[in-house]
Amino acid sequence: MPALLEMREISKVFPGVRALDHVNLTVERGEIHAICGENGAGKSTLMKVLSGVYPHGSYDGEIRYDGEVLHLRGIQDSEAKGIIIIHQELALVPLLSIAENLFLGNEVASGGVINWRETFQRTEALLAKVGLRDAPTTKVEKLGVGKQQLIEIAKALAKDVRLLILDEPTAALQENDSQKLLDLMLELKAQGVTQIIISHKLNEISRVADRITVIRDGATVSTMDRYEITEDRIIRDMVGRDMAHRYPERTPKIGDVLMEVRNWNVWHPDQAGRQVIKSASFTVRKGEIVGIAGLMGTGRTELAMSLFGRSYGRNISGEILMGGKPVDTSTVAKAIDAGLSYVTEDRKALGLVLEEPITRNITLANLAGVAVRGVLDKRRETQVAESYRKQMAIRTPGVFQKAVNLSGGNQQKVVLSKWLFTDPEVLILDEPTRGIDVGAKFEIYNIMNQLAEMGKGVVMISSEMPELLGMCDRIYVMNEGRIVGELTRDQASQEAIMALILKDSGKAA
Repeated sequence: MPALLEMREISKVFPGVRALDHVNLTVERGEIHAICGENGAGKSTLMKVLSGVYPHGSYDGEIRYDGEVLHLRGIQDSEAKGIIIIHQELALVPLLSIAENLFLGNEVASGGVINWRETFQRTEALLAKVGLRDAPTTKVEKLGVGKQQLIEIAKALAKDVRLLILDEPTAALQENDSQKLLDLMLELKAQGVTQIIISHKLNEISRVADRITVIRDGATVSTMDRYEITEDRIIRDMVGRDMAHRYPERTPKIGDVLMEVRNWNVWHPDQAGRQVIKSASFTVRKGEIVGIAGLMGTGRTELAMSLFGRSYGRNISGEILMGGKPVDTSTVAKAIDAGLSYVTEDRKALGLVLEEPITRNITLANLAGVAVRGVLDKRRETQVAESYRKQMAIRTPGVFQKAVNLSGGNQQKVVLSKWLFTDPEVLILDEPTRGIDVGAKFEIYNIMNQLAEMGKGVVMISSEMPELLGMCDRIYVMNEGRIVGELTRDQASQEAIMALILKDSGKAA
């Protein structure tokens, strides 16, 4: 019996960029096939070709599915064949119920009238398949990201999926939700659903994948079977070099206290009586990389956003000192003037203006730096953007490219460039490597080290404990809005971090 899917010699060209260069991919029936590659390698483009987002005629090569040649004109054609893609940005309507989302565009209706009784019955059956017990009438906005991801899979099952494509399905999930999703993938495999997973989390790929295809610079590099899979082999094929040291070496040169936060308190912006940050105090020294660890939902992002121009929360109290002197950070402009900058965890929604070019995105937080007597100097703006493009190794045909067309890793470099152009003393990085590949991660780590070498202070929030342990000179641990411990590099370990969290949870209980 032939393979379920064969993509032969697929090439796709955009203006100035060859995104895919004679890529070959074979997916056997009933297997979980992983696709790995650096950001910008062409993984998502290949899946958009497969799912009809880029229709037949817009690319070269041939797609064979279930023994026949496919000429897809759009997503509807691919879904009619049972090919369903779940993108990294979930396509759910927050204000609609679970049931309405599951059957949106695929309504259970007769004569134009929706049969709600059957809709709810089918929804309950689909939710049971993915391990959810929520009522079909529950609005999606009330659910966490983990449950929303499972609803997307239930939505695919409602369309009689045969080939399920998951693009970075665990990127925004905490550990427990990630494990549930991986377990579900294995259950679907047992039911005969063929799956393709795109992921940067190599430990997850090793757990579920039967085979892996690595793509680099738009071309197929290798395909390996389960028994051949090792993280070192995947990384070598992805980046074209060995990465014996996952984190770049650095000899810290730590100086005096640069920033001090004293007794910082923040209340929830909408829920009266709920305190989100409770008497948080910490310091950052010159040349130091300070980590903030904790489980998702413990207040790490809320702390960072409240410090940066009070972008989150209300009834905020406490004190921030820079170089030993109190500073006013009550607005974003004042925070920037005080020497503080913040790289958000959500680069697409909060970090970038996606439809604007790289030039404008890089200079947006410091327009005065590219203006003459209050008038924007576009030549100067282009020079600044070009300088950061080279300095940060942003892979793009030119600085007038729209940010929306960049890969995740290159978008992150643009966000970093924007804040570096404000010349901060302390840079807060919130999940700086989320959703980007190991090669781009290494580049981000090098930038962090360069900033520390220049005497800047770097604060790193990350859900990946190995990343914190590999990069940070000190780590503060948060739980339920409080800083519950501080660990030096020598003291820090995953066990020590979890011990502090569990010890504090026991007190709270």
